[in-house]
Amino acid sequence: MSPIPQPAPGRALGLSTFAFTICFAVWTIFSIIGIQIAQQLNLTDTQFGFLVGLPILSGSLTRIALGIATDRLGGRLVYTLTMLTAALATLALSWATTYPQMLVAALGVGVAGGSFAVGVAYVSRFYADGRQGTALGIFGVGNVGAAVTKFTAPFVMVALGWQATAQIWALALAITAMLFWVFSQDDPVTVARRSGAVPQRSLRAEFAPLRNPQVWRFSAYYFFSFGAFVALALWLPHYLIGVYGLDVKTAGMVGAAYSIPASVFRAYGGVLSDRIGARKVLYATFAVSLAATAILSASVSLAIFLAVIFVLGFMMSLGKAAVYKHIPTYYSQSVGAVGGLVGMIGGLGGFVLPLVFGALKDATGQWTSCFMVLFVLVAACAVWMHASIRRKTRPATLQAA
Repeated sequence: MSPIPQPAPGRALGLSTFAFTICFAVWTIFSIIGIQIAQQLNLTDTQFGFLVGLPILSGSLTRIALGIATDRLGGRLVYTLTMLTAALATLALSWATTYPQMLVAALGVGVAGGSFAVGVAYVSRFYADGRQGTALGIFGVGNVGAAVTKFTAPFVMVALGWQATAQIWALALAITAMLFWVFSQDDPVTVARRSGAVPQRSLRAEFAPLRNPQVWRFSAYYFFSFGAFVALALWLPHYLIGVYGLDVKTAGMVGAAYSIPASVFRAYGGVLSDRIGARKVLYATFAVSLAATAILSASVSLAIFLAVIFVLGFMMSLGKAAVYKHIPTYYSQSVGAVGGLVGMIGGLGGFVLPLVFGALKDATGQWTSCFMVLFVLVAACAVWMHASIRRKTRPATLQAA
């Protein structure tokens, strides 16, 4: 009998982070190729917005199912199949000629965004509690895939067209899937289940934690820290053009530059969460974000705006990591289900908030209304967290009173 291979955490983390970066690049491809598609099909702003947002929506909604599948079947298999599915959809997109066909393809492209729930469940099983925050923070750096697309796709699209861009991105994702399958290994829990050492959990047990209000509280935190990050990454170029009169290229570069630190520093947020505790990191995130959104709700100079928006993005990156530090700590047996739900709610924030921003701008004429919304959102999260912590730490005699 051949010996059971020992788990290699570093390899699992490295492969998963690279794969998630490519997945995120594919997930956000419409932010670039959608511009040429809109010109080709003469789309209205509403049609364009729906086309760009649809992959964000489907990628968010698939996260629970993919997370649970990962808990039951193992991340190596589910991650590979997820990437291949998204690659096929992206390839099919390049053959679409009508708006309805592109919407259908966009639903499949969105599956790439669901890979986040797969990676969280897979990576967390290779690390002990004291290192999970760091590991998941590093994994979350894959968000930088959005910047990869924003920096490279415009050049490919101008040279070769949007169809070739979609085909190249599909090929890159398919190759990544094959490399992941060849070089990765099953996580320790999946290996133990296949050997019979650990019994398979029922679906009812997988879903049981989702009834806990704490899970929905974590989801609210992620709706702000991740959902608002995605929303601002999409909204910033439009905001900078409308408020400060920047040209499209400059506004786009600022938007891309914002998304890089807001992704990369997620790893530092994981380290901090392991070192001083995720709760303290979230308190700091909410406190600074309250101040930042209050400042941005007023009319400020471009220099002040850029400085504060980057501070806000930095704090969001720390908050994203802190939220996911909580999940394997409290729900070690249901990381896929709980992480999938939290990720889904966060992703929905990236879909819903830009719509809210636009509606408020149309209704009030105030560009800064988007930051007023974020101020209310982060204030609600801070109050909910503080009230829950106070309730938990209150002496039993007072709780019963």
